[in-house]
Amino acid sequence: MIEVRAVTDATGKVVAPEWLHRAEAVHRQLRPSLPTDYAARMAVILAGGGRMFVAASGNEVVGVAVYRVTEDTNNGRKCYVDDLVTDQPKRSTGVGRALMQALEREARRLGCDVLALDSGTHRVAAHKFYFREGMTISSFNFKKTLR
Repeated sequence: MIEVRAVTDATGKVVAPEWLHRAEAVHRQLRPSLPTDYAARMAVILAGGGRMFVAASGNEVVGVAVYRVTEDTNNGRKCYVDDLVTDQPKRSTGVGRALMQALEREARRLGCDVLALDSGTHRVAAHKFYFREGMTISSFNFKKTLR
């Protein structure tokens, strides 16, 4: 059974440091370039408005979601998902769906108008998953690397 747990409270304070620690290996599957000091990097992300859920099976982290609530002129109040990753051997077992459902519930609870995320163009399997979860492609994301 998959249980989605909040790692942070409404202010971004880590309320479950043991789960943050356990999340690192799974999170690195999506973001291998995260700095060696994972906890310090996540402290910066969370202090800047980020929030975190983990999907757990017993004491094992099998999925991670990092998200934030923002306001903009296009979407209104938006729950933006920075990262969503399921442990490789657990993919297609309901972990991603459990995290998406938790994210949608949280977004609705917080009065968000939309739930949004970006997904790399090469992540075809992820795109299929997002379509199954009711998401649509609403725009292109452009970026210019500055450093």
